Amino acid sequence: MATVELSFSPLPAHVRTARLVATAVARRSGVDESLLDVVRLAVGEACSRAVEGHQLHCPAEPVRLSLTDSADRFEVEVSDNCAPGATGPAGTDGRGGAQVLPAGLGIAVITGLADDVEISETAAGTSIRMSWPSAGAVRS
Repeated sequence: MATVELSFSPLPAHVRTARLVATAVARRSGVDESLLDVVRLAVGEACSRAVEGHQLHCPAEPVRLSLTDSADRFEVEVSDNCAPGATGPAGTDGRGGAQVLPAGLGIAVITGLADDVEISETAAGTSIRMSWPSAGAVRS
C-alpha cells in the first residue's frame, strides 16, 4: 500500500493542484479511466469545502489530502482542521450571511460521485474519506 500526502494553504488556487495530484495517483493506482473525472470532481468538491471552512475560521492551518492505493481500492481523505460545523448551519456562511447553496450540498455531490464515502467529525475538524475500485478489484 502506497500513500501520497499533500498539505496546502487554504487558497482556492490550490484546489486545482489537489485535483491534478489525485487524478495522477488514481491513474497510477489502476482506477479505471472512465472514473478519473469522477475522482477529480469529488476531490475538488471536498477540497473546496475544506478551503472555504479554513478561510473563514482557521486560515493559517493547512488542508490535508491523503491518497492511498491498496490491492483493490483507491482511497482519498481530505481533512480540515476547523471545528465541526465551521461553515455554519445550512443557509448561512458561519458569519450570519446568506449562502447561495446549502452547506450540505457539497456532501451530497461527493456522496453521489464516490463509490464509498465516510465523514468523520472530531473536535479537531472534519475528515471526508472517499474510495473507488482500482486495478486489483473484482468488478461485477
